[in-house]
Amino acid sequence: MADHIRLRRPLDGPVSLPALPAGIAITPLWQTKPAELHALLRAAYAGGGGAVPDFDQWWWPLVEDQEFDPALVIIATAQGQPAGLVQCWTSNFIKDIVVAPAWRDRGLGAHLLNTAFAQFRHRGAPHVDLKVETSNTAAQRFYQRHGMVPVEPH
Repeated sequence: MADHIRLRRPLDGPVSLPALPAGIAITPLWQTKPAELHALLRAAYAGGGGAVPDFDQWWWPLVEDQEFDPALVIIATAQGQPAGLVQCWTSNFIKDIVVAPAWRDRGLGAHLLNTAFAQFRHRGAPHVDLKVETSNTAAQRFYQRHGMVPVEPH
């Protein structure tokens, strides 16, 4: 049995953006500190659902990858500190989406996910995909509430 399932969101219709939670701003990658983004990923994945390697094994391969585009790293900040992020590849794929534990259940994840959908739709993508652990049923329900459906393996 596979340890991940692939989900897809068709982008053939409009994408609506939920409101940002109070106190949150969207901040470009160049205005953030990579070490703080790494710490956010570590904190968000501490309870499972994903993993991130040490900083040097994460940052440099990320920004040097041919599918990296800084415009596809959508960062939510609260008082200048990262509260959530979604990092996507140019191949219409969401690599990571995380929300800091203190900011969960406030609509931030929905805003980030739909912002990624809107970015890809603006770029003319027919759909966007991601992979989620088969054991992470809460995440699967979240993605399905936002129009993502399982993709049959080839």
